[in-house]
Formats: sequence, structure tokens, C-alpha cells
Amino acid sequence: MKIQHERLKRLTSDIFAAAGCNQQEADRIGHYLTEANLVGHDSHGVIRISYYIEWLRAGKVLPNQTLQIVFENDAIAVVDGQYGFGQSIGEQATKLGIDKCAQHGVAVIALRNTGHLGRIGDWPALAAAAGKLSVHFVNTSGAGILVAPFGGINRRLSANPMAAGVPVKRGAPMILDMSCCTIAEGKLKVAFNKGVDVPEGCIIDSKGEPTTDPKVFYGTPPGAILSIAGHKGYGLGIITEILAGALSGGGASNPKNANRLANGMLSIYLDPKFFQDDQTFAAEVDRFIEWVKSSEKAQPGGEILMPGEIEEKTKARRLRDGIELDDNTWKAITDTCHSLKVSVEKV
Repeated sequence: MKIQHERLKRLTSDIFAAAGCNQQEADRIGHYLTEANLVGHDSHGVIRISYYIEWLRAGKVLPNQTLQIVFENDAIAVVDGQYGFGQSIGEQATKLGIDKCAQHGVAVIALRNTGHLGRIGDWPALAAAAGKLSVHFVNTSGAGILVAPFGGINRRLSANPMAAGVPVKRGAPMILDMSCCTIAEGKLKVAFNKGVDVPEGCIIDSKGEPTTDPKVFYGTPPGAILSIAGHKGYGLGIITEILAGALSGGGASNPKNANRLANGMLSIYLDPKFFQDDQTFAAEVDRFIEWVKSSEKAQPGGEILMPGEIEEKTKARRLRDGIELDDNTWKAITDTCHSLKVSVEKV
């Protein structure tokens, strides 16, 4: 089925308000989950609603939390998310980084103990809208252990996404949003709900054999996700664990913390006007984009895209045509609505 995004956003907000979030927080969760669907990252969109509500009921994520400052100086802040919703805590941490960067040209924010941060590309997009470059490293300290190390078959690392953003004067910002592993676990959830396979080379079963069946990944014993580009992605994942987990104080991947999903994020913000004239920087970014896109295309009628352009194209299409949800995802949402006495009739 297809749903117009504003209606889906309002329904999502209503669900979290009914579950105990204040209206501002419920609206932020509704905005970011729906935005993930709009840009084509269904794995981090409204498919997460039922999981978030389960965690809220179990006390694994807490409503209406604000950042706790652990340490702060002009350019650095170590902050604790108090296990609040990542869509609220992530925005608070990003805005803190933007403010510090605007004053001093650079800022580093180490965030620990926050609920699921959702689509990590949201945070460099928010910084780019304020004219700042940024890079973000994210790990999960416990419940999100999903990825086998290079040369191994057992889950030892989290998916370890990273994202970066660059403001672009003559268009949408460049947004790189990727994981150190071959496929986000949320995409496995989407495939599982749809009853379809995932691409080859993404997951292995419990014996280390390749598989494309997401049911095998969620089986007993479970399978594991592979790193991108073999040892290179594995190395990047290890560094991400250290930066987002060990350095933030939230901890790197650790089975002792498996009772709840908690993200850590290390974010670095840069203001180009502290490095050179910001118009010179903007012009160089534009020139570079044109140079890259001027390459002869590999296929007739093909395109050369900058990071984030696919998401922009998907967003334009889904704003026009609506967001498509599979039957299992919609059922999970409506079941959650009924449990909270939230009406779905308007949708």
C-alpha cells in the first residue's frame, strides 16, 4: 500500500505521543522516521515503530530525555543521551556541534548511551543546512552485535554506520551515508517482511556458509553480516568501534551490554569560512562536481551521481507518489496503533 508522507508522519507522531513522548519529541520521531522512508532508506523508517514501542515499554529506551554534559570546553563536548530516543538526542547533539563549530571553526561531539539514532545521514544533512561540513561515526555497544570479523564467522561487531556531509551552494548537499558492513540490519528486516532474498555476498549462516535468505540470518543459531570490501571494511569497522564506542565512553561492541540497544556517535564539524573564504570553497566544490560529472558515461544514457543524489531523486518521487509499505510492516504499525488506542482511519 502507498501512504502520503504527511499522513504517515502525523500517524507516527500520534503513536509516540500516545506512548508517553511529549509532543515535541513525538514530532521529531515522526519527522525523522518518515524522512528515512522518503529518501528510500526504508530500513530506518516506520518499520522501526513497533520495535521502538517495544523498547519503550520494556524501559530500554526512555522518553523525553535531554543531553547530559559529561565534559565540555570551547570545541569539545562529551555528552550522555540518557537512553533517550535517538531522533531527539541525535538532533540535540548535532545542534550542539553546529553551535560550537560556528563559534570556533571546529567541534567534536562524543555522544554515548543514546537510543537508536535512525538514519545517520540525517545528522550531516542538518549540519550541511547550517553551512557546516561534518563526519559521523556510530557504533552499537551491545544488542546490535551483527557483523562477523574478517576471517571469522561469529557476530563480533555492530553494523558501524558512518556518514558525512558537505554543503553545496548550487544544489542539495553531498551526503554520504554508509555502513561498514554489506547490508544494514534494517534492510534484512525489510526483506524478511517482504519474504524476499537479499543480494549475494551480504550474509552467512551460522556455519559461515553464504546465504541470501534473511530467515537464516534470524535463525537459531543466527547468521552474521559480512564487512564491505573484505578486510578494508572490517578495518574501518574496527576504527569506528573505537571512535564511537571506546572514545565516547559508551563502550565498543560487548555482549555484556546485550540487554538493550545503545548507540555511540563521534561527530566532527568544520566551518569552511575558518579555513578560507567560504565563497572560494563553495566555488571549488561546484567546479569539482562539474569535473567529476563530465566523465564519459559507462552506459548510454547513464548518470554520474554525487553522494546523496539518489536519495534526493527518491524523495521527489515519493513526495509525489506516496510511500509504499509492505503488508507486514503496515500490520505491525496498525497493531501498535490498536494497542495504544491510536486511530488509523484518517490514514
